[in-house]
Amino acid sequence: MAVVCFSKRLSCAVNGTLFRTITTHPGVFRGCPAIHSTISHAQRAFHTSQSAMVTKILSVEEIFNKKSLHDYLKKKEMEYNSCLQSLNTENQTLGDEDVRINRTNLSVLGPLVQKIRELEEKQKELEDTQDLLKDNDPELHELAESEKEACLAAMQDLKQKILSLLIPEEESDMSDLVLEVTAGVGGQEAMLFTTEIFDMYQNFAAFHGWGFGILEVTSSELGGIRRAAASISGPLSYKKLKFEAGVHRVQRVPKTESKGRIHTSTMTVAILPQPTEISFTINPKDLRIETKRASGAGGQHVNTTDSAVRIVHLPTGTVAECQQERSQIKNKETAMTLLRAKLYSARLEEETSKRYQARKLQIGTKGRSEKIRTYNFSQDRITDHRIGKTVHDVHGFLQGEELLEEMIVFLQQFSEQESLLDLLEDDDQNQ
Repeated sequence: MAVVCFSKRLSCAVNGTLFRTITTHPGVFRGCPAIHSTISHAQRAFHTSQSAMVTKILSVEEIFNKKSLHDYLKKKEMEYNSCLQSLNTENQTLGDEDVRINRTNLSVLGPLVQKIRELEEKQKELEDTQDLLKDNDPELHELAESEKEACLAAMQDLKQKILSLLIPEEESDMSDLVLEVTAGVGGQEAMLFTTEIFDMYQNFAAFHGWGFGILEVTSSELGGIRRAAASISGPLSYKKLKFEAGVHRVQRVPKTESKGRIHTSTMTVAILPQPTEISFTINPKDLRIETKRASGAGGQHVNTTDSAVRIVHLPTGTVAECQQERSQIKNKETAMTLLRAKLYSARLEEETSKRYQARKLQIGTKGRSEKIRTYNFSQDRITDHRIGKTVHDVHGFLQGEELLEEMIVFLQQFSEQESLLDLLEDDDQNQ
């Protein structure tokens, strides 16, 4: 399952401002080896069960005042120049693999170095403008003030772009995904809440124009969902939804409650990156495929046809099954989609864990055991416990549109800024 891991010092950005925060659950960060060799390609995850406490606010300017940032940017420029010089040497002695690595690094570092140099040029322009401000000519002074404002705005924009470039896209961010929802504690009320959350993500997919294909639904007798899975495909779908993995809690008076008491129920969301055929293959010899008669509604067909499919990955014991369709072939295809997503996600987690252990950092437990968000109907609020952010209008949030988008964007900013600060601190320690 894809979840997000933060360290003891957390941070988030709102309107260009960075919040530094403290939590009780240590974690780690990830990024791209071409930018920083010790950052993992695997998906980011965080684990904080208590609300974050804001302790300090850092603006973009304050980040740029850090010596560690300037040292890091200088090092990236030196790496870029070194790669460029190696490729431009007249007596080329590099092997094919070295040439490939240098070209890859140039393509990755190029945009960053370009923005660094643009910022340096703007800094020189600002210094020249400051000299003009000393002139006593009113018209010239007014022109210089205008130039200064434009220069400062351009520098601010360049600084923000540089910070963004230091946090590269992760490989799995470009994946489609498999969404799994499972009812937790709370009986029928948990199943009804699971239905609402599943509908929320279906609406969110429509809100972004993504494809949403239901893979499996196991319903309860009273209309709730025990378990369901869907494939979601579209630009940045996994990048946005990966933060939704974990335990979601609802606090409200159930429809079946006669005394008006508030009940607490839970459900679990799993977000599994969907690999491509190229990036991930499964040996057919490692599979055991079983068929059986489907259970539940379906009339005579259920009792007479072995259409349900169960696939077991023998090396890992991972199981995927589907009885959604009447066609055994379609159910097999769906079960394989689920299995591939589960195995791919497990592989990413394993790679991530190895990297963290090598760095002697603690990795949190899976998101299934972490309460990430509470939906409180009586107070009409939704609180994300990882970042301490609360928004109001529960019914609006469950529509899966602007309010859910706002929460997800906040989580993305939170994650990216934390990654940046950890990257600088880690680089300092490796000096």
